[in-house]
Amino acid sequence: MRQLSEVIRGTVWDALTEMGDEDPDATLANLTTPRHAKQGDLALPCFALAKTMKKSPQDIATDLARRVATVLTAIDGCSEVGSDGGFCNFYVDAQWLAGQTIRSILNDPDSVGHHRASSSLLIEHTSANPNGPFHVGRSRNAILGDTFVRMHRLAGDDVRAEYYVDDMGKQVGILAWSLANLDDDRVSEILAAEDMDEMPTHPHKEDHQRVRYYQAANLLKAVDPDVELGVTKLVQASEEADAEVLAIFESAYQPVLDGMLETLERLGIVFDSFTKESRFIVDGSVDVIMDRLSNSELHGTAENGAHYLELEDRGVQGKSTKFFYQRGDGSSLYATRDIAYHEWKWTEAQRLVNILGEDHRLQSKQVGIALDELDIRNPEVVFYAFTKLPDGKMSTRRGNVVYMDNLLDEACARATAIVKEMRGDLDSEELAKIGEAVGLSAVRYNIIRVSPEKGINFRWEDALSFDSDSAPFIMYSHARACSISRKLTTQGHDVKSLVANEVASGNWGGLSDTASALVKRIATFSEALDASIVNQRPNLFCSYLLSLATEYNRFYRDNHVLIDGEVNSQNLALSEAARILLSAGCSGLGIIPVESM
Repeated sequence: MRQLSEVIRGTVWDALTEMGDEDPDATLANLTTPRHAKQGDLALPCFALAKTMKKSPQDIATDLARRVATVLTAIDGCSEVGSDGGFCNFYVDAQWLAGQTIRSILNDPDSVGHHRASSSLLIEHTSANPNGPFHVGRSRNAILGDTFVRMHRLAGDDVRAEYYVDDMGKQVGILAWSLANLDDDRVSEILAAEDMDEMPTHPHKEDHQRVRYYQAANLLKAVDPDVELGVTKLVQASEEADAEVLAIFESAYQPVLDGMLETLERLGIVFDSFTKESRFIVDGSVDVIMDRLSNSELHGTAENGAHYLELEDRGVQGKSTKFFYQRGDGSSLYATRDIAYHEWKWTEAQRLVNILGEDHRLQSKQVGIALDELDIRNPEVVFYAFTKLPDGKMSTRRGNVVYMDNLLDEACARATAIVKEMRGDLDSEELAKIGEAVGLSAVRYNIIRVSPEKGINFRWEDALSFDSDSAPFIMYSHARACSISRKLTTQGHDVKSLVANEVASGNWGGLSDTASALVKRIATFSEALDASIVNQRPNLFCSYLLSLATEYNRFYRDNHVLIDGEVNSQNLALSEAARILLSAGCSGLGIIPVESM
């Protein structure tokens, strides 16, 4: 509750100083929006002061409330001050708060969410190997990454979404070898022997076609050493910047990458730039990095001539203390090219954010130490836990995956069936449009509503949930708000003029309890967004948007906009403000804010 905090902060600071608090700024840093209504709209915990003041937290809270109540309740903004359970509680005047917040939302809807200095960010996410269709296990990175991009943009930041293309690794080498050495009959024969010969579910997409070649080559490689040798030669040539091999690799992976991007675009996920791993070999950046690392005090040389950094004294334990950055033949490793990539990225933005699976923690730490040795800043990293099938981790190579294309088709089909039961009046085109939006949004929401560090066990019933804690619930609330303005317009009312006149009047008196609750929830939109960004937990903003939808539904139930043919402009203005925030919040999470459901 930023607005109330600004009103009370100075008075509370003075009172704390008078009471003997040696660091009132530190105490006020704990001022928070509480979870329980009895703790007010803002609550200040007094437990940390008990030792220095030699009083109980409750006595301190009571004394503080007594000292500031008269002053604060005499000025606009604070309606009441009290204490309970060791907290000093402050209550906002909802009428005053409405005047502070609703006007700016309605007059400048494009700026909602902006309340801090903006910065330029480069957020690298997804960057999956282009060797087959997106599966559910890979989707968490893409959906989380895109949500961070969206939330930062909603907060006013200048964001660039980046895909780092692994265009020269072993996975691409296997794909390239398979396309050059196998045909459809041989692929089917190899896969059939392992009961993996399932026909592509999306035959028009090259990623579904070519993954069969990739899987067959992996099976063949396990029994035929000539396959491993052929792949190794290709990869080595790519690491030496062999233009012909890099061109072969690109012709192999690009149709797969295009298919992957088509899937992501269906989920609303797009990228601003693509950077190839090979770029940093071709332009010589990796050679410069290896030369600089050789001058580090951590540098060591193995018996085979490979170069490494010894990281034991930098907190790395076990078998991974040696960070190899150059092979004995002088070629670089993936992590070395990653270092060159990060140095380049710092020329592109003020802040860097990487979205990585939890299995990249060690390598991320090793690369981070190497960056420190080169005086290159470390990026911010968001780690996420895996999405697993009931019988274990997903693997494109083994074929035990649920492809995103199939999941999205199923989600949209189920959503369409549900919407059809609710709205039998819709024509087929509108029904399909809404069903697609609901299905895609449900899949996204079910991934981002879980805190990144917590694993997800994939279950169809969860992925396609339409319960109250779901995207469809939020979407329905937004559609409700849209229906009010649509109905008034149909009846000949000028909604914009009605709202503008109400805002200009500045009269927010007579708010009902549910209207006041909605105003308070509206007022914390930017704070909730910022907390979600700062803590790198999109699930926090999910929870906020869900609570906003809940408060709006209660408001909708109790506060009619059209009464006996007359428009209640105050209720209309509050409904429009909620609609704007629901729409913006949906866009910030990648939920599609349909106007009818």
